[in-house]
Amino acid sequence: MSGMASTRSYGGEGEPIDEQSLGELVATATRDLSALVHQEIELAKSELTEQVKRGAVGAGLLAGAGVLALLGFFLLCFAAAFGIASGGDIPVWAGFLCVAGLFVILGGGLGFVGVRAFASMSGPDRTKTTVRASLASIRHPRRTKNQTA
Repeated sequence: MSGMASTRSYGGEGEPIDEQSLGELVATATRDLSALVHQEIELAKSELTEQVKRGAVGAGLLAGAGVLALLGFFLLCFAAAFGIASGGDIPVWAGFLCVAGLFVILGGGLGFVGVRAFASMSGPDRTKTTVRASLASIRHPRRTKNQTA
């Protein structure tokens, strides 16, 4: 193998692999690996930058859609209030009062369900158990090993 000349050369001087010392080969491999890692990091940065830009555009479009939907909802509420007033042959303020009452009822129902959801939370039970077990094993390592065996 030493008689065969390699067509691949590394290092700044362009020496064939067979003629490079072990130190030169390690230095070359380290330099090449460093360059490869640096190139991969730069590629990842550029890809992430592109994805963030796309995400920002999507978020902006969704925000615009949300604002327009909210404005549409307000207009529907006004239309409902005027429709109730006209259809029920009542004053306009009473139509708005009916729509507002509906929102109060819906808000109260959602608030009640939310409070019950929070009340049912008990905390990280498994974490509490494992922390207690860890503390017990630290305080009494022999007792814990004998109990688990």
